[in-house]
Parts: sequence; C-alpha cells; structure tokens
Amino acid sequence: MAFRRRRVLTAAAVANTLRPAYGLRPGIPSMFVGWLTAELAPHLLASTALDTAGHAVAARRAGRRVDPIGTALGLGAAAGFGLLIKQAQDAREEVDAALRAGLGDDYRTRLDREPTDLDLATPWRQVLMPFRMRDAAVRVDRDIPYTDAGRRGLLDIYRPADRPVAGAPVLLQVHGGGWAIGNKEQQGIPLMQHMAARGWVCVAINYRLSPRDAFPAHIIDVKRAIAWIREHIGAYGGDPSFLAITGGSAGGHLAALAATSQNDPAFQPGFEDADTSLDACVPFYGVYDFAGVTGRNARDMRDQFLARYIVKQPFAEVRDLYEQASPILRVTPDVPPFLVIHGAHDTLVSVRQARMFVERLRAESKEPVVYAELPGTQHAFDVFPSIRSAHVVRAVDRFLHVVLNDADGPRPSRPSDHDDTLRPVAGPAHNADRSTTRI
Repeated sequence: MAFRRRRVLTAAAVANTLRPAYGLRPGIPSMFVGWLTAELAPHLLASTALDTAGHAVAARRAGRRVDPIGTALGLGAAAGFGLLIKQAQDAREEVDAALRAGLGDDYRTRLDREPTDLDLATPWRQVLMPFRMRDAAVRVDRDIPYTDAGRRGLLDIYRPADRPVAGAPVLLQVHGGGWAIGNKEQQGIPLMQHMAARGWVCVAINYRLSPRDAFPAHIIDVKRAIAWIREHIGAYGGDPSFLAITGGSAGGHLAALAATSQNDPAFQPGFEDADTSLDACVPFYGVYDFAGVTGRNARDMRDQFLARYIVKQPFAEVRDLYEQASPILRVTPDVPPFLVIHGAHDTLVSVRQARMFVERLRAESKEPVVYAELPGTQHAFDVFPSIRSAHVVRAVDRFLHVVLNDADGPRPSRPSDHDDTLRPVAGPAHNADRSTTRI
C-alpha cells in the first residue's frame, strides 16, 4: 500500500501540473506543486521509474502479485513526466521565436559572439544538480549598504572571478516574494551567475518589505539602488552608462515599474535629481496591474491582498497610488526595451496581465518589445537551474547583448581580454575580504 500511496501522490502532482487550479487561494498550493514537479521532472521521472521497477522486483522475489493500480499509476506518471520534459525542452524554440519576433530575424548577427556561443544548449551538469548553485568563475561581494535600512538596505555584487573587470555593463536583480518576504540570496542566481561569468557586473538588492513598510517603500528602495549604482558601481568594474533591470513576481513588478517611472520624483523623495533611467527591462512573471484594470484576477489581488498587507489602504481611498503603481498604466514611448517572460500555467499572476501589458508596450513604445509566453510553465520556474530556466537564461543573455550592441554600449569583460592570472579589481574599503566569496 505504501507503493500505491506514493504513486497516487506522484500521479496527482503530474495532473496538477498539467491542469493547475486557478484562483487566489487554490492557486498558491497548485503553484508550489506544479513548479517543483515541472522543473524537477527529469529527477522525478527517474525516481518514479526506479520505485516502480523496485516494487516489481520485490513483489516477484516475495511471491506476491505486483500492485496493478500502483504500477499503472507509475507508468501514467512517467508518461506525464516525459511530456513535461518535452515542454521544458521546447522552451528553446519558443524563446528563440520570441526573440526573432521582437528583435528581427537577423538578431543573431547583432550578438557579437563566437559561433559556438550562439546555441541555447542545456547545461546538464547544472540541471542534474539544481540546488548546487555554485560557479567558480563568479565572485560575490556581499552585504554592501546602499541605504540606512539595516539588513533590508544591503546589496550583493556578482562579477567575474578570473579576470579584472572595468567598464562592464550592469544588471540589477530585484527579488520577489509578494512584497513581504524574500531576500537577495534566494532568486535570480542562475541568471546573475551566467551574466557575471560572461563579463557583466550584476547587483542583487534587498529592499524594505510589507507589512512593516507600506508601498511605495519598495520602489523607492529600488530607485535608491539605481542611484547608488550610478554613483558607486565603477569601483566594482561596472559602467552605469548601460544599466538593465530584472526580477521575478513582485520583483518583476518593481523592475517594470522602475522602467516605466524613470526619474519620477514621486518615487524619489529626497533624491529627486538622481538619474534613475534604465536601458533595458526583463521582468519574469511580473504583476503589472495594481489598479485592477486587467480583470478579476487583478481585482481580487488588489482588494484581498494588496489593500490589506502591501499598500495598507483601500483602493477607493488612494486610487491614484494604485494607478501610479501599475506599470500597465505608465507606458510611454520612452520606456526602455522590454523582454517580458510569463508562464501560460501561472496560477499566482494571470498570464492575462502579461499579455495586456505587452499589448500596451507594443502600441506605445519606440523600443523593441519581446514577449516569451511559455506553455505549461508555472510561476517561479527560474529559481534554480532546470531545462526550461537554462534556455530562458540564455535567451535573456541574447536579448541584453543585442540591446547593448544596438546601443553601442560598454563591452563585457571577456577571458581573452586579460591575462587569466590577474585577479578582479578590489572594491571600496568598507567591503573588505570578509564579504567576498566565490560561488
């Protein structure tokens, strides 16, 4: 019976992943089960096959009948895992098609890469050991203060470990967590490692969280981080003349809001004159609608969650603030290039928000807009390396390099540019060796 129970749970997880439950309350457990099942499908397929085969061998040795129901469920789950793996592999073609649609069929010729670096290959070593997110090619300078908010005002800097860095483009990562939890060490790691190993300087920030600090504290901190980068990132080898921003979920919202509210003094109290402009934005499964203009899902989130815990004021009383916090209502011709990424099976943030946000961007923006909608994909799919997230990380790399090259921006530091025996430049004195690690 234990074998049958395991197979029932596995089959139920596969069914939930293929047909998730939507809605504010059922969507949360459905997301967690579907996210892990989809992104760990190769591992779960192997364990299911081994468990089913082991049950059959043990039953024959003991002279017992093989459990027909458990075995059938195991075979069905294995077929489901195979479908999930195929969906993940298909992301390679899906993101490439999205890049061609948004950047032009010739976008590969604008990458300035070696031919062997153009493939969206799967890094199988990372995929097979997804929770061992370490890269000897990347160093991290940790816990650098950028505001006086204590732990919530710290940032980490990722840069190449095998060569000096100077004049490199910069990527700012904003973590998610519903504007209420999370920290800079938990999200965006595969993307930052990938970009830092290719010569970029990446910055991951903490920011103030609700309910202790109500919105707009979160976006004010993101703006402070942008201002800090423009003033200080040169000491770490970055060139703020090209600054891109990314983030997932709540971090995707804050990234998109920063890109659609550049230099807005309402979100820059006390530093109104600071330059908070951005050169590219890559939001993952972001929230683009605080005001509820995109439908019931957004209105439910607004009234049942945002008003109670994040903004801490009802929509009817501060409607202007909700509208100011909605990237979809702030699109102008001058927003930077966007790559919007969303899963079609996202049960936390409706894909409808992403579709409508992209429609508004394409109608208004003078810059390229790329939209990658990934079939069978849940929220948070990129938190650790997986088949799908590896393809998406490499698509983000391509997008950022095309935008960088089209803008004739600063060059990433490459291994061939320097003597490999040299070490990276040191940061400021307050960031001594105690806060520097390799990952």
